[in-house]
Amino acid sequence: MHKDLGMESTSLDDVLYRYASFRNLVDPITHDLIISLARYIHCPKPEGDSLGAMEKLCRQLTYHLSPHSQWRRHRGLVKRKPQACLKAVLAGSPPDNTVDLSGIPLTSRDLERVTSYLQRCGEQVDSVELGFTGLTDDMVLQLLPALSTLPRLTTLALNGNRLTRALLRDLTDTLKDPSKFPNVTWIDLGNNVDIFSLPQPFLLSLRKRSPKQGHLPTILELGEGPGSGEEARDETVDQEDPGGGPLDPAKDLEGRETVGAVQT
Repeated sequence: MHKDLGMESTSLDDVLYRYASFRNLVDPITHDLIISLARYIHCPKPEGDSLGAMEKLCRQLTYHLSPHSQWRRHRGLVKRKPQACLKAVLAGSPPDNTVDLSGIPLTSRDLERVTSYLQRCGEQVDSVELGFTGLTDDMVLQLLPALSTLPRLTTLALNGNRLTRALLRDLTDTLKDPSKFPNVTWIDLGNNVDIFSLPQPFLLSLRKRSPKQGHLPTILELGEGPGSGEEARDETVDQEDPGGGPLDPAKDLEGRETVGAVQT
């Protein structure tokens, strides 16, 4: 973990609390459950059934991370045919500013309807859930123009699909343009075909969009680790493009990636 994530310490306390950007590595619900579980482990309550509470948290965490739970998040919709589910989700304004299509198998033709919906209601959308929908690289590229121009979008879930590492270059190139995905802070790419890590330019581009959320554990801050101080500052300046954009993948960071930065 020290080598892959650039962490000086691998203790549970440091991972959960010191590295504030740990919350960017997993979805908010997973983060809250892990934090709650850690508190029970570190400070067990003498009264009540502490062990029972821990077991309950473990069950909740396991259930939340299981692919089958995605289907149940549509409540009454999951018992209906996929087309009926899709029609119901795309009817009217997005509830809670979220377009939740997770667990609904999508076709290229379905994506045309999704694109039209995003163009129509895009001003209201904060989150798009596309986990476990059978998406391929080409299908994501079909959606990319509509997704990247959503002005309020902060989270995009693409987990549990058939995406490959080849898509990362297209996503990274898109993120280089600050006008695309202007407010995105979290992209879930977990549980895909062969995406086990994310390129540094990808992570740097996300960081530039949310500088107040804390540093990414994969990026050494000034004064931390090798190349600290002025040397690190000079190196960073040299690696940025003239417009102050994210690092160029063709430069030194091309081969540097982070393991575990993919959401699960």
